[in-house]
Amino acid sequence: MKVILFDLDGTLIDSTEAILESFDVAFTSLGDKTPDDNDIKKLIGLPLEIMFENLGVDKNRVWDYVNAYKMHYRKISRFKTKLLPFAKEAIIEASKFARLGIVTTKTARYSKELLEYFEILNYFEVLIGRENVQNPKPHPEPILKAVHLIKANKQNTWMIGDTCLDMISAKEAKIKHIGVKWEYEDLHSMRKCAKIIKDNALEAVRYIANNI
Repeated sequence: MKVILFDLDGTLIDSTEAILESFDVAFTSLGDKTPDDNDIKKLIGLPLEIMFENLGVDKNRVWDYVNAYKMHYRKISRFKTKLLPFAKEAIIEASKFARLGIVTTKTARYSKELLEYFEILNYFEVLIGRENVQNPKPHPEPILKAVHLIKANKQNTWMIGDTCLDMISAKEAKIKHIGVKWEYEDLHSMRKCAKIIKDNALEAVRYIANNI
């Protein structure tokens, strides 16, 4: 049976508003100017500590910012996050011919809460979040851990994601991969990372259904 691993942000959900608001709260509460929204968006998909470092935060203070971010994010995430168009349809259709998992750099705890909120958690057999691995995407560890836990055959396993982080992780883990279009990764960059790019997760699922 096929296995499909989904990224979360930009692939199944849109939590941009919650992410940007939480970054703003973290920066302002610690006395700094909030970076431009576009600079933050370009980094979504990376672990929070790396995002803050890339936005100019000193390494010695990074975890203060991460904690401030998380304290606010957990209060607003469910109400300022939405499923992307065709995401639920993609999950339901995929579940008819594949076993499903989530591989994300988002905290697994918050990811689980969101999936429960949208009533789709039960479709997934495994959820790998930031705290479940030492090395996040683009390292292959998160995907390899999901493959191990779900006892998947790599030849029948696919990753669907919206950034080069997802595609590189899948390549390094030696599984198949499909990119989907979203604002966190420009199309020019994505074409360097993925040979197959679809408009959304549902199109990606239908492609997988029709290909060995």
